[in-house]
Amino acid sequence: MVDNSAFETFVYKHQERVFGIAVRLLGNETEAEDVSQTVFLRAFEHFDRLGDNPAAGGWLRTVTTNLCLNHLSRYRARWRLFSQRSTDRAAAGRRYEERLAAPGSQAEDLERAGQHARLEQGIRGLPPHQRVPLVLFHFEDRSYKEIAGILDVTLAKVKTDIHRGRQALRRLMETDDEAR
Repeated sequence: MVDNSAFETFVYKHQERVFGIAVRLLGNETEAEDVSQTVFLRAFEHFDRLGDNPAAGGWLRTVTTNLCLNHLSRYRARWRLFSQRSTDRAAAGRRYEERLAAPGSQAEDLERAGQHARLEQGIRGLPPHQRVPLVLFHFEDRSYKEIAGILDVTLAKVKTDIHRGRQALRRLMETDDEAR
């Protein structure tokens, strides 16, 4: 029998990380919420082994990544790259503003939050073949070789997709800066 309060504490401790991985890989907050729920359902099933285990974070990261990759391959035709609602953007902006703790003026903090929100939106707008390896490399600290193994593609394809994803993000950020 699982201690509900212990599991609730476990979820509270890991929910932001699980959701962050999912939203970056999937590029859609609604789908990331669904995957996050599935991750925690699996964690509940294995909570007797996960509970206080220091490897629980790694287990959650692996399960989240695998579920996202499965979701992407299963629902490829349903991807909607640019369909974020304004409420999703506003919520993402608020979360970035809350997380930024760097010293400086309020104007600098807002500018930095805006840049992070544009970058996050740009990542979500990348095609999945560029977004997924980029997220695995920069946010999950995976090596090119690991990413190639996870995605079952060549090392050269991983390097090319990450490079092109970075270029697309750079162009987006430069275009946004020029528009301001």
